[in-house]
Amino acid sequence: MKPLLERIAAGEVLISDGAMGTFLYAKGLTAGECPESWCVSHPDAVKDIAAAYVAAGSDIVETNSFGGTAYKLGPYGFTDKVTEFNRAAAALAKAAIGQRGYVAASVGPTGHMVEDEGGDVNAQQLYEAFKEQVVALAAGGADAICVETMSSCAEAVQAIRAAKENTGLPVICTFTFEPGIKGFRTMMGVRPDRAAREAVKAGADIVGANCGNGIANMIEITKQMRAAVPDVPILIHANAGAPVVEDGKTIFKETPDYMASHVLELVAAGANIIGGCCGTNPDHIGAMARVLRSAAAQA
Repeated sequence: MKPLLERIAAGEVLISDGAMGTFLYAKGLTAGECPESWCVSHPDAVKDIAAAYVAAGSDIVETNSFGGTAYKLGPYGFTDKVTEFNRAAAALAKAAIGQRGYVAASVGPTGHMVEDEGGDVNAQQLYEAFKEQVVALAAGGADAICVETMSSCAEAVQAIRAAKENTGLPVICTFTFEPGIKGFRTMMGVRPDRAAREAVKAGADIVGANCGNGIANMIEITKQMRAAVPDVPILIHANAGAPVVEDGKTIFKETPDYMASHVLELVAAGANIIGGCCGTNPDHIGAMARVLRSAAAQA
């Protein structure tokens, strides 16, 4: 199997996976329970989620490690479980996909801001927390590190640095943008073009966006990132639309067919890896994969 970056450089568009949390709750995760702990307490359930996405056509699956730093695990009483949980997360995803694709290890925000942005931690503290997590993910068999759902460039930079300096793996970094009067911005006010440039400057091999938007909005975000970093691969994980509360339940209304109908526009805008975030499932991934592979076969 060729390295991930080689396949993208050769012009291939790859399919990633979809939501993790939705699946975990469907399998019995309860409110207030630590999702990452399931990598140890319910390994078969976690592996089955990755396997379902592989069966749907994913070339890349993420790990159940989004909140895997000590900062996130601490409130659950699992500060000392960072290495165990993250190694298990990567190993389970690798067992599910084998040599059919790649494991992109999920690294989410710590929930803390750096002091320069009015927060309570310094850059070095963030770096050390991310380092502990990414070293364990690499040891578990990850093929890449996916720093995702970032809103602060300062935090993203420390996560990228920790991964580049301590794992030797390709690093993906995605931000979450919200639409507004002045265009797309993260919660910290960062534009897509700046996010892309800052991530690449810090060492990211792939940049992009996840969560926060349905697939149609992601087309414009992709265009802005592509203009800022013309030669850097872009990954997009769109939600299945904006969340809507009906009968006390949060639902996402973009259907697999709807999301698939925008895939080629996303590719034309500059996306190299396409998958899903909140509200998406193997049906969404399968529909998008079919459109992409049909187009590739006709090219």
